[in-house]
Amino acid sequence: MDRRKPSRPLSSPTDDSLCMALDAISVSTELIEEELRPHLDTLLTVTLERRKGVAEQVVDSGILPILAQALRRRCNLTSHTLRLVCELARDAPVREKCFEAGVVSALLTLLLSEEPDTILLSTRAIGRICYDSHLQQERLVRLGAVPRLVGVLLQYGESESLLAASLLALCNLADMGDDDGSGLVWERRSRLGAAENVFHGISQHSYGLTSTLTVVRVQQWDQGQYSVSVETLQRFPTLLWGVKDGQRNTRRFPLPQLAGCPRFCKIIKYTVRNLPKNRNLKSAVFHTLL
Repeated sequence: MDRRKPSRPLSSPTDDSLCMALDAISVSTELIEEELRPHLDTLLTVTLERRKGVAEQVVDSGILPILAQALRRRCNLTSHTLRLVCELARDAPVREKCFEAGVVSALLTLLLSEEPDTILLSTRAIGRICYDSHLQQERLVRLGAVPRLVGVLLQYGESESLLAASLLALCNLADMGDDDGSGLVWERRSRLGAAENVFHGISQHSYGLTSTLTVVRVQQWDQGQYSVSVETLQRFPTLLWGVKDGQRNTRRFPLPQLAGCPRFCKIIKYTVRNLPKNRNLKSAVFHTLL
């Protein structure tokens, strides 16, 4: 009788390279670029493959504080580390540990950079970290994320990518955003006044039957003081039409009336919370100082 134990499946080269990269980063103390860059690139490649379980391995390896240290040093490794953190922030296990590891505070500091690419990646990472998490939203608000994101929005509003990233981050802070915002198309609407900017984001639903309109208003109410409001509501486009004499007559359904009072929250005191997700209208107001 053959009593040999069944052999274990051989690990793939990707699994081996991931383990080697995590081990090398976890024992690093000097952050030497020549030593760490190949391992950061390996980890980024594996992360981009969206393999199951990678986020848990990253958290268990304990490398997040080291990544935060690389971000704070503003060294040659910062750009590589920032790209990696931005991708890792898509996964909930990593998002939950970013605050304790010091990653969040490092990202907020990078929002003050003069490099647009650095600001863009930092803004995207912040938007992903606070997505669908009241705890992370509260923490980011307490650390001053709102005024810095508004500063990015006002300073780099002509950049399409920075505009979309900062608006999505503000929406996620209000718990009214999306994971990556890929389904949102933003446009700047005409200013209602010199002190107010209005932005519309449209997300088309399946089959094009409905769409969600997100409205972000940034209003200056005093020198260096701004109010930021975020609203979402459902839009219903053409649903019925008739054809007569070769021409199509369209009946358009208007936007639903804004029934009831939307809930307003001062984000400087506490985060937006307990907003029902099945309502046609949701609204939140941030009051912030720049």
